Amino acid sequence: MQGSLDKLSIAVRMALPSDAAILASIHARSFVRAWDEAAMAQFLGAPGVLALVASTKREGPAQGFLIARAASDEAEILTLCVLPTHRRQGLARALITEAVAGLRRAGGRCLFLEVEAGNEAALALYRSLGAVAAGQRPGYYEHGADAAIFSLAL
Repeated sequence: MQGSLDKLSIAVRMALPSDAAILASIHARSFVRAWDEAAMAQFLGAPGVLALVASTKREGPAQGFLIARAASDEAEILTLCVLPTHRRQGLARALITEAVAGLRRAGGRCLFLEVEAGNEAALALYRSLGAVAAGQRPGYYEHGADAAIFSLAL
């Protein structure tokens, strides 16, 4: 029952410059090649960037985040990650849903998402949100895995 309660109490907010350190920490726990605090701070201050953080409690510490960049009527998710201990609680879905709404309000028409081709959880999430396969980048990741590219109409 607790899992259901967590899904109902997800809070998503805009990331602040003061969140750069926690975003870097979450990224480091999610990816081998992580972005540091300086990189996060640079994204948070860049024009056309939408950065969101999510937690399972209002006012709680960030447990996941998304950074997207828009140009004209297209946008791409640059990174999306959730702490391993908080996965499968709806945080990624909430982040994408809020990003889609914000990008749509800003005039966006299409969102591109990339994911490691073997990341079944992310692939299932993207498909469940209506994203469709748009291509592949062979050997994109350092360990040789392909990146699957999806597009999502806004």
